[in-house]
Amino acid sequence: MRSMTGYGRKTVGRDGREMTVEIKTVNHRFLDIACRLPRALSFAEDALRKQISASLKRGHVDVNVTYMNLRQDAREVRVDEGLALQYKEALLSLRQATRRERGAIRDEDVSWIIAQPDVLQVTVRQEDENAVLSLLSDTVSQALGDVSAMREREGKALQEDLQTHLDAVRFLRDQIAALAPKVPLIYQEKLQARLRELGVKEIDEQRLAQEVALMADRCAIDEELARLVSHIGQMSEALNAKDEIGRRLDFLTQELNREINTIGSKASDAEITKLVVSAKSEIEKLREQVQNVE
Repeated sequence: MRSMTGYGRKTVGRDGREMTVEIKTVNHRFLDIACRLPRALSFAEDALRKQISASLKRGHVDVNVTYMNLRQDAREVRVDEGLALQYKEALLSLRQATRRERGAIRDEDVSWIIAQPDVLQVTVRQEDENAVLSLLSDTVSQALGDVSAMREREGKALQEDLQTHLDAVRFLRDQIAALAPKVPLIYQEKLQARLRELGVKEIDEQRLAQEVALMADRCAIDEELARLVSHIGQMSEALNAKDEIGRRLDFLTQELNREINTIGSKASDAEITKLVVSAKSEIEKLREQVQNVE
């Protein structure tokens, strides 16, 4: 069993490139991946999503990728020759206007031209996509390793807690099952006592038996108790499964709640009602914890 809560962060450097991947996961009904990558790596988003989908099955996943290319060929300096020539002509015109000698420009003039806006342009070369994808895959793989390890640790704690609450539901179910056969007898005794209070001296035993039988049929919970045994058994098996079980556990928890609610509406006994309330409390705790299971 794995939780849907996890965190991993790894930095990998190779051939002058450095990649950092941070992954955070929390509970969600489905797999929901939110990626933040530098614009230069937008081509890698599809591969990133596929890699994460292959490892994680449920949960909201935040992925943040930072990247630096420190290679000498990462950038390129270009000269806007047309703009530089316009600055040159402007400089020569200024000389003429101030009656300075017109001729070849000096070194300091070249420095001045280069310093003007947009004459020199630094551009980022197109990335080697194969190299970047390989580096990203390795970094994501290591970060996912940390995420999975944390989700497994959290999952073990969840499993123990869920098993505790499930055992409590099983115990309460068994107590209800022990009380259920006594309910018609208790009803019969109460009905007889009520008739005596009303002064009825001759009780029609056949009529009394019919009333008790009708009441026993209305409050029969044998089917619900049997289904509870089945659901509890399936849930116990699921808790020890290795695959994705969150949705299955969620469904079984809903079924447990449905059966215990039916028992509560049928059983007209104060002791059973108390047990039903306790069982509903345990099932609610199960439901809350199941939301965190992958």
